[in-house]
Amino acid sequence: MTDLLPRPAVFAPADGSFPLPPGIPVSGPAELVDGVRLALAVLDPRPAEAGAVVVERDASLDAEAYTLEVTATGVRITAGDRAGAFYAGQTLRQLLPHAAFRTVAQAGWTVPCGRVEDAPRFSWRGVHLDVARHFMPKREVLRMVNLMAAHKLNRLHLHLVDDQGWRVESRVAPRLHEVASHRPRTITSHYKDDPVYDEVPHGGYYTLDDLAEIAAYARARAVTVVPEIDVPGHASAILAAYPSLDARATGGRQPEPFPVLDRWGISPAILSPLPPTIDFLTSVIDEILGALGETPYVHLGGDECVLDDWAASAEIVAFREELGLESLSDLHAWFLRRLADLLAERGSRAVVWDEAFVSGMLRPDTIVMPWRGPGVARRAAEAGHDVVQTPVFPLYFDYAEASSEEEPLAIGDAITVSDVAAFVPAPESWTAEQREHVLGAQFQLWSERLPDGRAVDYRAWPRGCALAEVTWSGSAGSGFGERLEGHLGRLDALGVEYRPPAGPRPWQLGGTGRRRHRPGVVKVDEAMRRLEEMTHLADSTRPSM
Repeated sequence: MTDLLPRPAVFAPADGSFPLPPGIPVSGPAELVDGVRLALAVLDPRPAEAGAVVVERDASLDAEAYTLEVTATGVRITAGDRAGAFYAGQTLRQLLPHAAFRTVAQAGWTVPCGRVEDAPRFSWRGVHLDVARHFMPKREVLRMVNLMAAHKLNRLHLHLVDDQGWRVESRVAPRLHEVASHRPRTITSHYKDDPVYDEVPHGGYYTLDDLAEIAAYARARAVTVVPEIDVPGHASAILAAYPSLDARATGGRQPEPFPVLDRWGISPAILSPLPPTIDFLTSVIDEILGALGETPYVHLGGDECVLDDWAASAEIVAFREELGLESLSDLHAWFLRRLADLLAERGSRAVVWDEAFVSGMLRPDTIVMPWRGPGVARRAAEAGHDVVQTPVFPLYFDYAEASSEEEPLAIGDAITVSDVAAFVPAPESWTAEQREHVLGAQFQLWSERLPDGRAVDYRAWPRGCALAEVTWSGSAGSGFGERLEGHLGRLDALGVEYRPPAGPRPWQLGGTGRRRHRPGVVKVDEAMRRLEEMTHLADSTRPSM
């Protein structure tokens, strides 16, 4: 019981144990029983009128909260909702041998007696997965959901759109998946080197049926999918498919179309903010919402927008003046506000990166993800916006875990497990009201240098274990290092190719014939200083790195 992760609020061990054989009966309200059975699927629990595992509903418990009591005569779970019952099942699973994290039980096990009382500190415990830069097949997304559930993480932020690809089928705008979902090649050279490309086509997209499946699969495991359609910048792929939406195409102009971007970094491609673009995006977002089903949150992006083509368009400038807006930043804010209003009409809440907050005019209920550091995060909370902490340091997991050439290629260095474990989402230096606006935090897996699931595993874990504890328990508690060491056996059983604490395994090394890391090219502390400065500039929407 000593290596429970994330750490529960209350844990009281007791003498004795109770057997949990395959097919063990579980009784209680059907919805709660279903959550427990799914968490303990390796034991194939069976619903029954009476069972050795009894699940009860307690309406006084908060969302996701539960109690778990194991005695010599049985197991009793109390939860206020299905998510709480599911998490109780996950804790019960952690009390079993590591083999319980395999797909098949060779035999039953015994569970030690004790009592757990538990509830999350933060409601948003997230993972951001960029499937635009490198497409991750559906199986990888479903696998990520399983790993999130095992760690009591509950928000899967899918970055579906960027310059390098559009990743969703559209039946109202089919060129999005026919044209914008693939590129002819991908850059392979190091940052600031002369460009070298692999000359290998890359692409893929999720059908609307895939999206519906992902959402239902996630929902059953207490995970909410947060789709991101990043606009109005990062628009090369969209404009490759529908060049009429290009800001340069206003006033009868017909510029050379943007291609789907084959390199990393920022493109000047930006959507026109005029009403036809709003109408287009509304119809596409409606498709996505229809596939996902109930979607509490939709991320609109709003980051790293080059507004030069807006300034160069007489039609866009006239539109800005007609709206009574003083600047292009105001128009940027208006555009995102308009989309957020449309989402609100559909029962979804808008989420944006912090550039959109700096531009202003957000709906009061818009959630801000302040990636550029704690300064802009505090300003957003002070302005009354709910905040999900997403700072580059220490939550951008595309940064290397060590400043070493032995690491696989990363954007910069270094962010360690200890850095993540030390993170405080709601600092004591903030006022109580500001802290109240912190919904939680999430780690970011930007995929420019994550070409496949093995690379994602290496970057995500075990740093993701640290954030799971911080967001569930409020902090990485006493003995976190020792508990993490024990928890790695569960990751082994799950087949996770994580980065070992001592460093990469031989086949994970950077080196000859592989894309090795170059230490010191981008240092995270220097990047954070530069980003913080950018958040105070009037031209804050412009790319920061």
